[in-house]
This record gives sequence, structure tokens and C-alpha cells, in this order.
Amino acid sequence: MFYGIVVQMFYRDHSPPHFHVRYGEYKAVIDVRKLALMDGRLPRRALQLVLDWAELHQAELMEDWMLCQEMQAPKPIAPLE
Repeated sequence: MFYGIVVQMFYRDHSPPHFHVRYGEYKAVIDVRKLALMDGRLPRRALQLVLDWAELHQAELMEDWMLCQEMQAPKPIAPLE
């Protein structure tokens, strides 16, 4: 969580690798490989923060995706500062 943005991954979620974002009443799904919005909507500034964060932590996000696929707890990823 950073700047009121909540990032989540779920066990055995469908492909492609992605994560879910909640920000107030907004919800979105972000593709980890493409670093792009797959579904939903976020305010422009919140989306840019999420994409910047995801770019910095793309390898960690992929590692967490694989852990979730194997029903293992994902590792914490540092928030955007």
C-alpha cells in the first residue's frame, strides 16, 4: 500500500500475470509483463504512480505471481516513496 493505493495478488488467479489495485472507489487490474491497464479504471495520477512502481518492481511482481500460482505467500514489495 502506498499513497492510499492498495495492491493485491490472489492465489491461482487467471493468466496473464497481473495484480489488482484499489484506490478509493476505483478498481483496476494491471498486466505485470506489459505494465499496462488490463481492466477497470483509476484516476490518471494514481495510474501513473502504480505503473511507475510496477516498473521499478517488475521482477519482484513476477516472482510473487509465481509464488501465488503455487499457493505460497508472496513476498512484500517496498512501497513507492
